[in-house]
Amino acid sequence: MSESVKTGAIWRIPYLLSSNNQPASIQKIRLSDADYGVIDPKTFDAIEADALFDSIDCTKTQIGHLTLFRSLARPITDAQVLRNKQTSLRELESDPELYGDLQRYVASLAASEKFLYHLLYGEFSGGFSNDDEPKNRNLEFNGCGYRQFQDGTEFVVEMVEAANALPQPRTSYLGELLDTIRKFSQSRIYKLMHGPVYHVNGKFKTQEEKKGGLPLPRFQPSMFKFLPIFFFMAAVGVILYFFQTMLPELGASYIGYGILALTVPVFPVILHAIGVSDRDAIIYPLRKQFRQSPELAQAMDALGMIDELLSIRRYAQSIRTPLTLPEIVEQKHHLLTATEAKNPLLVKDNLDFVPNNITLDVDGRILIITGPNSGGKTAYCKTVAQIQLLGQIGCYVPAVKAQLVPVEHLYYQVPEPGQLEAGVGRFGHELKRTREIFFNATPRSLVVLDELSEGTTFEEKMTLSEYILKGFHQLGVSTLLVTHNHELCERLQRDHIGRYLQVEFLPQGPTHRMVAGVSKVSHADRVASEIGFSKEDVEKHLAARNQEEKLSDSGGG
Repeated sequence: MSESVKTGAIWRIPYLLSSNNQPASIQKIRLSDADYGVIDPKTFDAIEADALFDSIDCTKTQIGHLTLFRSLARPITDAQVLRNKQTSLRELESDPELYGDLQRYVASLAASEKFLYHLLYGEFSGGFSNDDEPKNRNLEFNGCGYRQFQDGTEFVVEMVEAANALPQPRTSYLGELLDTIRKFSQSRIYKLMHGPVYHVNGKFKTQEEKKGGLPLPRFQPSMFKFLPIFFFMAAVGVILYFFQTMLPELGASYIGYGILALTVPVFPVILHAIGVSDRDAIIYPLRKQFRQSPELAQAMDALGMIDELLSIRRYAQSIRTPLTLPEIVEQKHHLLTATEAKNPLLVKDNLDFVPNNITLDVDGRILIITGPNSGGKTAYCKTVAQIQLLGQIGCYVPAVKAQLVPVEHLYYQVPEPGQLEAGVGRFGHELKRTREIFFNATPRSLVVLDELSEGTTFEEKMTLSEYILKGFHQLGVSTLLVTHNHELCERLQRDHIGRYLQVEFLPQGPTHRMVAGVSKVSHADRVASEIGFSKEDVEKHLAARNQEEKLSDSGGG
């Protein structure tokens, strides 16, 4: 990496701008089993992080879009960086003029951002035409890349020059992002993109690198170049003059006119050769340097992170329910508290969503939630995980107030009946997942378990669940368990382990509010009746079938 690029706590390496021949995309930065950090792919899917991304994404640029997704996939673990990011968001809240200036800055670049990607990743077929848009998803263009070179480099110059015209933010996080874009103007890559570019012996020189009076060929992004065309036309003129004036006695003047006629089809061939030569000898090598420039990549990341901040602010303005930036705390153990928290995915379209408090602290590090199905247990657990995730990317969360410690690991285990392994079965498969979580969990981890030890006998399930939860308790891990088994709660309560919540039920049904206690009622009959599969429904169905069979038998007799 170039020494001129200084990496600090706010920067994520590698940068988003791809250094190979394919642009970055969501699919390329998505988590995999071999490449993840705070969140593993199973947890990412279980907590509906893709839907959460769609819900909060108000970015204007492609680089901002990727930056926000990267933040959700790889949330920040540094408490100070999170606090600095929040401070910049508060600056945008309190300074509408700065907020407006930055919005106009990003919006002006959003329209032309694609031109940089066309230059860096396009393939140019040659010829005289120049496409504004690629012919297909592989970014193939007619022409030799002149238009793409001009438009792509102009985008970068505009990004820097417009940043220089912006007021300096007061906060360090936002200030560093703008300063990074401004300081890019001092790099060699920027000077090559700004021009002029001098090409000699397969190497490129900037205006500063070009020695005083040394004449060097200057790259012009056009196949209509003065010197080659001048020499070609001069040569044709000399030949024509020779045949017209020097050999008239031979009667060869017609040869000169023939040569002049031949220049008509030859001239486009020469222009095409100039264009292909520029593409292969100048545009492709230059864009390879641009793609591999850490300075350009960091400047683009800075643009994306500015767009991400603006997107978070716009998201907050779009929600008609109380939002807060959680207080970020540094502790050795995880902590998450929230007052009147709502589910980030459901609150946008459901203003009547029932809020709940969240308390994961030293006294309630093990939180066990009981109650019948359809009461809101899973929604509550996803609310906890999603609020932790949003808070850990520096975003607002739907709550009156909140406080959290950034987690090192966030795990969410759900049953996976479609992922059975030969010879293991559902019980073994889920136990392997629990084992993976347990041996990787730390005191600064948040673990959500949707049931434990399914697929075995009741007594074995109780024994396994008990020692696993006691193990998480000894590790000091914040652990949520959803269960229907009040017997397990009774075992843990005897050892004074855990805090217990149950779904509140009224005669008319669940309120979706969590209240203290352990539920010993399943409400299975009520749920079965609601979906039309109660004992009475089964008996009615069997009676109807018997009646049909009797009628069929009597008709056949």
